Amino acid sequence: MPQIAQIALDGRVSEGIQHYSTHWQIKDLSEDNNVNSRVEEYADVVNGYYDGATELYEYGWARSFHFCRFYKGEAFAAALARSQHYLAAKMSLRPGMRVLDVGCGVGGPAQGMARFVNVQVVGVNINEFQLGRAVRYTREAGLEEQVSFIKADFMKLSKQFEEGSFDAVYAIGATVHAPTWEGVYGEIFKVLKPGGTFGVYEWAMTEAWDPSLPSHKELAHKIEIGSGIPEMRPLRKAREALLSVGFSIKHEEDLAEYPDEVPWYYPLEGKLSNAQTAWDLVTVWRNTWSGKIITHCGLWVAEKLGMVPKGTWDVGETMRIAAEGLVEGGKRKSSRLTWSGTALYPYVSGDLSETGSRVNSSSTSAFKRVMTL
Repeated sequence: MPQIAQIALDGRVSEGIQHYSTHWQIKDLSEDNNVNSRVEEYADVVNGYYDGATELYEYGWARSFHFCRFYKGEAFAAALARSQHYLAAKMSLRPGMRVLDVGCGVGGPAQGMARFVNVQVVGVNINEFQLGRAVRYTREAGLEEQVSFIKADFMKLSKQFEEGSFDAVYAIGATVHAPTWEGVYGEIFKVLKPGGTFGVYEWAMTEAWDPSLPSHKELAHKIEIGSGIPEMRPLRKAREALLSVGFSIKHEEDLAEYPDEVPWYYPLEGKLSNAQTAWDLVTVWRNTWSGKIITHCGLWVAEKLGMVPKGTWDVGETMRIAAEGLVEGGKRKSSRLTWSGTALYPYVSGDLSETGSRVNSSSTSAFKRVMTL
């Protein structure tokens, strides 16, 4: 007898949340071999994760789900906004442009881009729950005339939009969820106008990562399971994918090379002394031992009372695993990858920048990249 999925009024699918962690061999991540099935079922992985994790992100992080550099004394929210503005500047966005946000989350960056540059932003997302929240938050911000959202799979953009529909395209920490970079970058290439610019914050493993080593493999899987990522891949595959679909890379900046006193992963580390403002103490506290216990117990009670869908507590536990993996990777500083090159749509230039974790010869880490192609 076929099973009927239980879909909440807000679009969340209970079965997907409850089964999310089964996509990994969670008891021993160093032995996990389910990559192929996760890649094939990427939509289920992503939807199951974000149906359970979205409200937790908003509670523990912000409505912009991404990392960035932090300056001494800079408020957490200001740093997130600055990183979006930096990308807009590198992409040379101008007022009136039609811009596509690939994997728009709940619309935080789309609203930031619209305000900062006065562009028209179309956000696409495969997750109905996030789209509903994005529409509501955008209406509350009074930006519904500038920012709109469409439910779409970024692996099928050319079926949703005509080729050459956008002056610019950006993705902030989203395309790592794709089953292949060639697939998603190729779709972006199709909907981007000749002469247009593509900017992306990407997640990848450094070249020091060796998946044949159990400790390396385990760290990558920690990041995957708590981030809804089917498969973490090395940076060289992102380069190869960009070139193979028609882009050429013009510029890259390794933001991890800067001697920042405040590391990019500081909100996850749980050290109150790292908080840059009084309000940021709340954000950092949530990742202290006491904050984790209260969140752990509070979420368990909320699930038992039916305040959140079944499986949300399990997704929250995987997010804790990812936070540990990201901090572990970010602290490995004895070796790092830097890359400079060019990235062009045919006959048009752009920039590429990078924010990343660093690794030593015996460990691996993930890092964020910013590309303008």
